[in-house]
Amino acid sequence: MAGFAQNKPSAPITGINVTPLVDITLVLLIIFMVTAKLVMSRALPMDLPKAATGGEVQQIFSLSLHADGSTQVDGAPADTDEAVLGRARQALARNVELRAVVQADGSVPHSRVMHELDVLRQAGLSRIAFGVLPGLPVEHSGGK
Repeated sequence: MAGFAQNKPSAPITGINVTPLVDITLVLLIIFMVTAKLVMSRALPMDLPKAATGGEVQQIFSLSLHADGSTQVDGAPADTDEAVLGRARQALARNVELRAVVQADGSVPHSRVMHELDVLRQAGLSRIAFGVLPGLPVEHSGGK
């Protein structure tokens, strides 16, 4: 039986199973695709060249709600809802594609956050997100 030389220890390998290689490659591709967004959002600051026709890539309207009751809009204090409303309308008039990020302290009451969301919507902002810090994922325990 000359055709079954593969059972001998010194026989050359005549076939390679590529299925495990393809599986590993696809898993790595999926991992890289999922993490690419996270890597890009935490990019290092760079000293970019200046151009006369260049502009800001994306403008963000930042609303910070602190535990002591203070409110800041783009880092500047805003004492009243009218001040938040006015600044939001001004920013939206400069950029119709404006996105708002609400950063609320964990101890800020839900009603206050919802009230400020309502103020932003009254100003015409519809693209609103919440700022969070990265945390640990919730592991599936199988129970509750």
